[in-house]
Amino acid sequence: MKKFKFVSAILALVLMAGCASSMKDIKVDAESDPKVNLKGYKSYMWAASAQLIKDSQDQWVAPNMDTSYEIKFLVDKQLRSKGLTEVENNPDLIVSAAIGVDMDALQIKKDPKTKMDILENAPQSALIIALSDAATGYPVWIGAATGNAQKEPQVDIAKKRLEYAVNKIFKKLPR
Repeated sequence: MKKFKFVSAILALVLMAGCASSMKDIKVDAESDPKVNLKGYKSYMWAASAQLIKDSQDQWVAPNMDTSYEIKFLVDKQLRSKGLTEVENNPDLIVSAAIGVDMDALQIKKDPKTKMDILENAPQSALIIALSDAATGYPVWIGAATGNAQKEPQVDIAKKRLEYAVNKIFKKLPR
């Protein structure tokens, strides 16, 4: 089985944890191996804690929030709702997640005075969740959410945005 074509694209994605008052900026995509019957998987184990890839200025992490714990909690909840059980040995699936941000991302916008296109700073973030077959090590499903990041997010808003992103990602898990 070959790895998904989009794995390269996902690696190029900017990684997610931002905060904003709206969820409209959060975009979600997911892919699964069409040859794999995901209903055949019954158990899972985490490869490691969710990996936080911090921005160089360390400005986006919500204070007093364990983002790795929040991601694991939300993903566990979704997997349980899909009928999967977390085990310590011999899992069917291995779960991994990564989250991070690019505070230096740019986007084009129109200058209202000159009507010319100009560049502006638009920090971006992403969350990637992968389910890999434990026997082969190959991913069978990968989901990603991208969105806007803001400096110094509030904990309650950051938690709501993470929950929204994880829920939207798992709506794309075929089971």
